[in-house]
Amino acid sequence: MIITSYYPPEIGAAANRICHLAEGLSSDYKVSVVTPLPNYPTGKIFTNYRGKSSSKSYENGVTVHRLWLYASVSKNKFVRLFAMLSYSFSLMWFFIWHTIPQKVVVQSPPLLVAFTCMLFLRSKKRTLILNVSDLWPSAGLELGALKNGLTYNTLKKLERYNYKNADLVLGQSQEILTHINKITTTPELFLYRNYPEFNTSKIIPKDSSNKKLRLVYAGLLGVAQGILRLCKELEYDGIEFHIYGSGAEASDIENFINSNKNLPLFFYGSLKREELHQALIGYDVAIIPLLNRIYGSVPSKIFEYSKLGLPMLYFGGGEGEKIISTYNLGWIAREGDYVELNSTLKKIKSQKISVELRKDIQNSAKEHFDFQHQLKRLKTIL
Repeated sequence: MIITSYYPPEIGAAANRICHLAEGLSSDYKVSVVTPLPNYPTGKIFTNYRGKSSSKSYENGVTVHRLWLYASVSKNKFVRLFAMLSYSFSLMWFFIWHTIPQKVVVQSPPLLVAFTCMLFLRSKKRTLILNVSDLWPSAGLELGALKNGLTYNTLKKLERYNYKNADLVLGQSQEILTHINKITTTPELFLYRNYPEFNTSKIIPKDSSNKKLRLVYAGLLGVAQGILRLCKELEYDGIEFHIYGSGAEASDIENFINSNKNLPLFFYGSLKREELHQALIGYDVAIIPLLNRIYGSVPSKIFEYSKLGLPMLYFGGGEGEKIISTYNLGWIAREGDYVELNSTLKKIKSQKISVELRKDIQNSAKEHFDFQHQLKRLKTIL
């Protein structure tokens, strides 16, 4: 059983990651997924699921249980807390009335949801596997979403409880595993990257008639990514900036573009994953920014774009920076340094984004970011 807060038809890295894991394990296990009624990123239950208290379906070899929750994307911390508690209560009710398998994977964060699972499902006969994608609450503190105080200290206690009661921890970065190992040596640790699983197309030469560098961003338009500030800080001489996605900053970005029609800025909203891949391969460079370096965070876009053969400009620091450099996936600009960012873009403009460069990036992804190889290694320890 995999317990998660995100699952398709929701979009995004978290939903895709758990979906790949569930379907990958289904060849060796009877897999079920427990998740809320789909609502991300809009904060509203998707049309096909409205009015339901729960749903059960069979999708690509996986039984999917969708539970009720109070859906919201409110910035009010009490509303967000109530939304998490509503899913936790639905999970407890589910645990009472269903037989729980011997192996359970729990997604964290959200910490409170993970804590509910670790508390109610602990058993010497059951293997609890904690899949950690971000280091909350420390990441929340770095982002400014949390402040040092009672709430933060309470969440730190939940975090420690979750780690200490896990039999196995799957960490999305080496920094995550290092952090957990400082808290407890109880669980076995496994580096489980967010490698994508999709068919790639052959790289072909692009139309070189456009003399401008076509820069693209695709993903969440939240505070952490800082895309609105990026729009304001970029020097547009010889550059076009194209944006795909949705999130809290979306309307502000649209307003900025409408107020600066002289700038080569383009916003397209969200696309389905397959459509987005087709769009992305038409650009020269993808930018991966983080407004502030977040310890433990490695954007999954790195692995997705490399499989597409799309060169990257990484602007977020930390472990992601090391991956770009180690595997020659593109360029690096020091996080938060917009002068260096614009200087790096000028250097990229003076170079030619060749088919050979794209092929080298794609080949590196095939060799080092192989989902099936990683899954095979994971199965040996489950």
